[in-house]
Amino acid sequence: MIAGRHLSPIAGRRPTRAVRVGGVTIGGGSPVSVQSMVKRDPYDGGAVLAQVEELAAAGCEVCRLAVPDRRAADVFAWVARRTDLPLVADVHFDYRLALAAIDAGAGKLRINPGNLGGPEALRAVAGAATAAGIPIRVGVNLGSLEADLARRLGYTGAAMAESAIRQVRLLEDLGFEGIVISAKAPDVARTIEAYRLISGRTSWPLHLGVTEAGPGTPGLVKSAVGIGVLLAEGIGDTVRVSLSEDAVEEVAAGYAILASLSLRAAGPELVSCPTCGRCQFDVIGVAHEVNERLKDIRRPLTVAVMGCAVNGPGEARRADVGVAGAAGGQAVLFVRGEVQRSFPAEQAVDELFREIEGLLGGEPGDGSEGRSG
Repeated sequence: MIAGRHLSPIAGRRPTRAVRVGGVTIGGGSPVSVQSMVKRDPYDGGAVLAQVEELAAAGCEVCRLAVPDRRAADVFAWVARRTDLPLVADVHFDYRLALAAIDAGAGKLRINPGNLGGPEALRAVAGAATAAGIPIRVGVNLGSLEADLARRLGYTGAAMAESAIRQVRLLEDLGFEGIVISAKAPDVARTIEAYRLISGRTSWPLHLGVTEAGPGTPGLVKSAVGIGVLLAEGIGDTVRVSLSEDAVEEVAAGYAILASLSLRAAGPELVSCPTCGRCQFDVIGVAHEVNERLKDIRRPLTVAVMGCAVNGPGEARRADVGVAGAAGGQAVLFVRGEVQRSFPAEQAVDELFREIEGLLGGEPGDGSEGRSG
């Protein structure tokens, strides 16, 4: 029997209204969902569809596509007919593209209501979205603040919050029901400030992210801190990790952030020691190999890779299964802190996954259970 991880939602999670995007509910107490955005040529339908399918396989629950012009809207329609993943149309400046995306089968729109062409244009979009039963994400970024707010409040989180509320009011005044809000900056402090202020002024669900976070470690750290702080305060209903990396990496990062706060079970969790002078085998190499082989597993499972048999098993007692280095070029396998058997260290990964197969009923790569919440 697998012990797995105990999901204990963050206390005091902010109550929000429920908004449906295809088969996904954002807000209303639903699990925090994970989103990403296609990064392929918006005019190459095959490439766009291929990435949508990659994202769906990785566990992405809502996928956004840029719709810069009518030709891209036609590609959006072609892709929407070939996938069950809810697609969001990202539209700016031309309200007719928003209408075309709705007709094309968009599950949601991402717009800035103030730049679509005036009140009548917004009214047309809101009416069409209402008729289609799809929501609108009001997206505000630090770089697109209204001039009057920038002059009065500066380029601050407070200015972003004010901009977001201003845009939301335009839709509310039209009687539109079904709003999601985002307010992103490239830095953590202003992003957190904006979302904290917005969360105190509206009950619409919030889409979290640190925009233009960057590549690799810097982008991951900024995203994890910004999104994580807000989630730990009970703020946030869906997340998109914006990295200068492959879109699939954004999905993996999103789930990792949620899993670290016990908000989602995102398949296996790898626990490994940082190594020290007591280390008795190649922890770093083994951990990387184990992490790579765990990617095909979708079921909750905690796996440990520890440096020494003296402290390792005890320190990783909550793990379902793990390996640790031992004297004389050996390694030991342990289950929930109890050593089971030893073997040559070069066999550590294979022995570990042999045990994992047994724990999972012989199907360690079975992804049929999917992402769970």
